[in-house]
Amino acid sequence: MSRAGFIIASLAVIMIASTVAPAFAAQMEFRTWVDPNASDEVEIKFQRTVIINYDEGGMLADELRGQKFAKTFSADSSNPGVNELRDRINYQFSQSGSAAAVTDVKIEYDTKFTGRGLNTSIDYKIILTLTITNHVLREASAGNSGIVDMNWRGVMVPGEVTINSKGMDTEINLPISFIADVAPGLYTSILGSEAETLLNSPIMDASGIKNQPLGNWHFLFDPTGINVDAAQFGLSDELAGTVWSSYTMGESSFREGIQTEKEHEAIFTTDKTYDLRTIESADAANIFFAGFANVDTLDRTEVVGVYPEAPEGYATTSTGEFPVMIIYGMAGFAGIAGIAIFLVSEKKRKKDAAAGNVQTGIDPSHLVGADTSTGSGGYKTNRGEAHLKSDDYTQTRSVYENSQVEETKTEETKTEEPTSKPGAMPKGWKPE
Repeated sequence: MSRAGFIIASLAVIMIASTVAPAFAAQMEFRTWVDPNASDEVEIKFQRTVIINYDEGGMLADELRGQKFAKTFSADSSNPGVNELRDRINYQFSQSGSAAAVTDVKIEYDTKFTGRGLNTSIDYKIILTLTITNHVLREASAGNSGIVDMNWRGVMVPGEVTINSKGMDTEINLPISFIADVAPGLYTSILGSEAETLLNSPIMDASGIKNQPLGNWHFLFDPTGINVDAAQFGLSDELAGTVWSSYTMGESSFREGIQTEKEHEAIFTTDKTYDLRTIESADAANIFFAGFANVDTLDRTEVVGVYPEAPEGYATTSTGEFPVMIIYGMAGFAGIAGIAIFLVSEKKRKKDAAAGNVQTGIDPSHLVGADTSTGSGGYKTNRGEAHLKSDDYTQTRSVYENSQVEETKTEETKTEEPTSKPGAMPKGWKPE
């Protein structure tokens, strides 16, 4: 392919990719010590915002302006409905081919309804903290890596999820449920429209994290824990002596895809036609393994092999298996290029000097100073300038002195001007 063809193809890919909205809307944090006898915690945060615009007003707009509602609560396995959610998540794990199991679920729910002059916004936030087990398939041993199952990471809960908090049932997974509770008029207006379909999309959906293969995530190996000077930097005893590997998802690139907010629009009609829009942040995830990690596939299941320490001679950067020597080589080439530019510049300077094309300035012995300030009442400043001895001073006199002479002439002219026009009659004179 020619260079021009390659550039055209690249621009086409960028334009196409920028028009595709990815279905991502969750942030996940997971850390494991790769111990098959222990449990690890996973935190997944789901956020979504619904905006209803009414720039042109209307009866519904009048009803929504100034309205404010909020619902916030925390729940765990002691709350009715939480264990049912745990069982549904475990079913999703088994459907994905993962052996991991959730033993405990904690929920933080926070939703706010705010009616403003030109629009109403509804902000949803759900934080799930899952305690999982059975995800470590094998512990690391001499010559063998530990194996961690990661097929469970795409948590998705369809349909309604009802949690009982303080004796009240609250459906938390479908955005339309909160609207039905706090704004019945808005809920009635939305029923039967495309906006209703949009608002029945579940909030707890991290399938985008599962859809992105771990091999495309950014890898970083951190040996800080085994550094002999780690203790003096305040490293905890828990982390000391341990190396960590991390995989990070969320960067917008050709490899991972264009990561942007997910937006959907719909309309519904009552007294007027109203616009409704949903916005979700792009997917992001951070996964940490105690040891040196490497992505692999086992029986069509995506797993991570973890060694207690990195193989001898291994050197990587944050973007994967990129040899450090290449970085040093690039730095060396940059230094060589800088030296070459200096040598060429110095050679050109010497050549110009030999040809007499070098500007050396004026010899100070050829200059003479002159005052450029005037004063009255015996006051005079030290302002002055220099000019060539061979030149006539009138050709190089200061612009300050010129302006002062003009000002003096102007003052003299003003004093000579008559106070009245010639031939003018006395004020108040009238003919008899």
